[in-house]
Amino acid sequence: MPLSMMNTGDKCLVTLVKGNPEQKKFLENLGFVIGAQITVISVNSGNMIVNIKDSRVALGKDMTNKIMVVPE
Repeated sequence: MPLSMMNTGDKCLVTLVKGNPEQKKFLENLGFVIGAQITVISVNSGNMIVNIKDSRVALGKDMTNKIMVVPE
């Protein structure tokens, strides 16, 4: 399921990152690689703040739809 379907407080693991090569590289540089653990900090109209690798990252809905996850 896409990360955009997760709720505040949910923990999940990245299973796939979609998008064009530039988008994939951008997300990988932020830490969104297969197997990375994500904790959703807040959700606001599809935009999210997530905790990944001890960093907080803000993502728009277009990016959260490209990150496929499984709940923990």
